Amino acid sequence: MKKLGLVGRNISYSFSNAYFNKKFKDLNIEDVSYQNFDIQDISEFPSILQTHPQLKGLNVTIPYKEQVIPFLSKLNKKAAKIGAVNTIKISKKGKLTGYNTDYYGFKKSLEPFIKSHHKTALILGTGGASKAVAYALKKLKIKYKFVSRTPKNNQTISYDSLDNTIIAEHKIIVNCSPVGTFPNITDCPNIPYDGIGKDHILYDLIYNPEETQFLKHGKTRQATTVNGLNMLVFQAEEAWRIWNL
Repeated sequence: MKKLGLVGRNISYSFSNAYFNKKFKDLNIEDVSYQNFDIQDISEFPSILQTHPQLKGLNVTIPYKEQVIPFLSKLNKKAAKIGAVNTIKISKKGKLTGYNTDYYGFKKSLEPFIKSHHKTALILGTGGASKAVAYALKKLKIKYKFVSRTPKNNQTISYDSLDNTIIAEHKIIVNCSPVGTFPNITDCPNIPYDGIGKDHILYDLIYNPEETQFLKHGKTRQATTVNGLNMLVFQAEEAWRIWNL
């Protein structure tokens, strides 16, 4: 029996577990299982591998997409450029190779909505997922700035400095922060929503709830709104392809 799984913290809600187990059932795949490995600290990661020698692949989620890198044998070129890993392939000899399928999922799910006026973007948050989003935007030739509470470089601006003009100038706004995730569904990123109009795309990596407060604000202002569900499906299928190479 081949084993796959998801590494993260507080992941009982996980999309991946339900998605892959349904996939295996629907396709009558009986020799593979998928389970959650919920750990409180990345130092517990090696023990997962020791106690589950039949593991062939892992997904990685918040907050370990960057923290897991030192435990890997090598990085795929794209994952190295992005600086975050959400998929790990384990060889027969136990070598761990890190990949990033988040960027692929985001790019593929955003592309159908892009029009000629979508030239600049704001990325809310600076975690592992935001790095994959930035890489995808770069591939799409869309300029971007990160938004953070504590800017560390000239590529990042603070939430406090945002105004309606900056919002209006950036026609794509991507929420990569966990703000608005179930059960805190009335929360939303603290940005000036009055700067949003019908030419905007508001993209939220969150998929539970299906329509976050962030997306509701966008819809009220006639923006195009997209949640993270298709991104998750695309990245999951890309991970499945990698595990079966």
